[in-house]
Amino acid sequence: MSTWMLMGLQDSSSPLMEQLIFFHDHALMILVMITMLVGYLMFMLFFNKFINRYLLHEQTIEIIWTILP
Repeated sequence: MSTWMLMGLQDSSSPLMEQLIFFHDHALMILVMITMLVGYLMFMLFFNKFINRYLLHEQTIEIIWTILP
């Protein structure tokens, strides 16, 4: 039975729904791990001390990205 402040799916009443809940939990765990990995990589990129000195001088790649699509 559904109650207030229920954060997950309702209790399953068939084997197919039970498998669907397991799939939901598995997919959610994969998405959480991907989100944590991307967050960690962004954190490391923002706070590293190395600077790419050619970052602002790559007009050719900007032209290619603009013309190609």
